[in-house]
Amino acid sequence: MSSSLNSNDLSRIFAKLDRNGDGLVSLAELDWLLERVGVHTTMEELESLVQKPCLDFDEFLFFYESLCDSKKNEDEEKGEESDLAEAFKVFDLNNDGFISSDELQSVLSRLGLWEEKGGRDCQTMICAFDTNSDGLLDFEEFKCMMLLTIS
Repeated sequence: MSSSLNSNDLSRIFAKLDRNGDGLVSLAELDWLLERVGVHTTMEELESLVQKPCLDFDEFLFFYESLCDSKKNEDEEKGEESDLAEAFKVFDLNNDGFISSDELQSVLSRLGLWEEKGGRDCQTMICAFDTNSDGLLDFEEFKCMMLLTIS
């Protein structure tokens, strides 16, 4: 289901799904549609999600929009994670999967963001986000640091 579908497209889809013409789409019909577009759920999950045995057209539109919003949020999170992974690679100079205080200081210096007289050393910066106390930042720790810094 592409988020580019307009109301007319959705109306036609709804009409095709509503095989008996009662103005409602059953969960079985909805499940059939979701399977065809690559959204795999169990009937129990669908019942829990929809919380009714069938949907009228307005409820179907709401359901569709909810799916689109959910997909959009997933795509944004994946994009953000990918951007953070690229940033992590910039700091992980020796490609060992960790950022040391020396690596952090080296990159910050090259970027002109490190002042020797600034008072904070890179080890202190790392310690603030080093949840397993190994003196290094792994990707998850780096991600937490960046997300807290950005927000």
